[in-house]
Amino acid sequence: MKLTGKHMEPIVQEEISGCGIAASAVLAGVSYEKASKRASALGIHASDIALWSDTQYVRRLLREFGVSVSSKEIPFESWERLPNKALLAIRWRMEMGKPFWHWVVFVREGGEAKVLDSKQSLKSNIRRDFWRINPKWYVEVLGE
Repeated sequence: MKLTGKHMEPIVQEEISGCGIAASAVLAGVSYEKASKRASALGIHASDIALWSDTQYVRRLLREFGVSVSSKEIPFESWERLPNKALLAIRWRMEMGKPFWHWVVFVREGGEAKVLDSKQSLKSNIRRDFWRINPKWYVEVLGE
């Protein structure tokens, strides 16, 4: 799927651990409901906390939608060094010896950089408060 020229909008997650599904919906250009149904058909459910600690679920869902991403997680260095589209792992932490994070989408379009964050409680799901966001690593979205 070619994402060039497509204006990207945030999609709010409808389930507590649905950030990976919401990020996939943003990148695929579909609703949360459609992404959730497709995920469910693949055996991917927001209620499964593994969605927060394994990249394979989101990678599989994105493949299903025809969205290509890099095969590796790249350590975050700076906002300027990010590609034009990327999945970011933020709020990264260890719980009971297992890594957990929140998925968001970084996009640079029309000369503007922003983060599309699916968290329900945000006043705005379009974030430009980069100094508050602390990414651990990212997965590049390919096909530019």
